[in-house]
Parts: sequence; structure tokens; C-alpha cells
Amino acid sequence: MRIITIVPAYNEEKAITNVVDGAKKHTDVLVVDDGSLDETENLAKNAGAKVLKHTKNRGKGAAIKTGLKYAIEEDYDIMVLVDGDGQHDPQCIPLLLDGMEGVDLLIGSRFLDMAPQNMPLHRRFSNGITTRLIRFVTGYHITDSQCGFRMISKKAAPLFTGISYNDYVYESEVLCKASENDLVVAEKPIQCVYGTEKSYVRTRHVVHYLMFTLKLLVRKMLRRI
Repeated sequence: MRIITIVPAYNEEKAITNVVDGAKKHTDVLVVDDGSLDETENLAKNAGAKVLKHTKNRGKGAAIKTGLKYAIEEDYDIMVLVDGDGQHDPQCIPLLLDGMEGVDLLIGSRFLDMAPQNMPLHRRFSNGITTRLIRFVTGYHITDSQCGFRMISKKAAPLFTGISYNDYVYESEVLCKASENDLVVAEKPIQCVYGTEKSYVRTRHVVHYLMFTLKLLVRKMLRRI
């Protein structure tokens, strides 16, 4: 079985070496540099990762789609998604792989069987609201809709490359697309490390997400008609 870890990264020179070093113990590693202005690309290459680089910053969703397309072309069986800021521990990859049998999309949950350690309060609050909305729209009984530590099957990956969103909305739309295609979604517990990583979420992203949530609610109501 061929497995690849896809790491979307933007200006992650402080963490990218450790992320690649950890992931390559378990899988092949692809870093998608989303137009970084620092040494992310060179450090990832030096650590042993395959690197694809966007010429400009296009968004996390765009970086994930670039990675999935590469993995599909190279005929990988499972695609692991890990954030480039060091929040996700690559040592959890084998644990998540154990849960992939018969599953199309596996999400690492920071809320399953435990309370997240040191998770900023605003993130916990926004995640709770978003997860409840996604549960309502998709019917999936998940506890963490926003975690970027995920695994995707070869069967499911092509469905997620055509999603139009390129920013942080992408990860929520993946769950909606999975529901529309009756994919099997599951969760496994993980822990994340929160430190001094920089957030690139801007006001425009928040507005965009609010518009997305309105579309979700309309979509749900239309299905009931």
C-alpha cells in the first residue's frame, strides 16, 4: 500500500523540518508550499520531502488540492493531511492508519475521548459552532469538523479536487461533498500542540465562512422541500 503525507505550508520555516522528519518515518512526504516568502521550500527539500510550490499564496484549500492531484497521478492509496505549523504530531499517523479500513475520510479529533490541551478559547468556541452546523447539514456525528489532520482514501480523493473553495472553507466543504456522495467518515482521537504559530485567518476569511454557512443552511432546507 502506497501512502503519502501532504503538508500544505505557508511561511512555516520554523516548523517544517520537524514535520517532514516526523512524517517520513511512516510515509512518503509532499510539501505544497503555498507561495511562502521564507525558507519553507528549501528546508522541506533538505529534510527529504518532495516539494511543489505555488508562485503566489492561493490558500490552504488550493494547496491541499494541488497535493491530492499529485497523489492521484502518482497512484497513492491513502493521502494523509498534516498542517505545516507543527500542531499535528506525525507519530499519530500509524494510529490513524489503523482506523482507515472501510473508511473514505478519517478525521483526527481533538475532542474525542478527551478535552484539547491548551487550545485557545476562541478556537474551541468557533469549532464548536461550526461542528454542530456541519453535523446538522451532513448527518455525520463528528466531534471536530475543523481539524486538518486527516486521511483520505484513493476512492474519495478525486471528489475533493473539484471543490471550488481555496481557503479555510475547503475543509468544511470536503465533509459536505463526502455526505453528498455517501462516503464513510470516521474519527480517531489525537492531540495537538499549540504554541506561537501564526494564524493567517483574516477578516475576509471570516466573512467568506459566514457566507458559506448561509449556503449550507439553504442547501439543507432545499433538500427538505
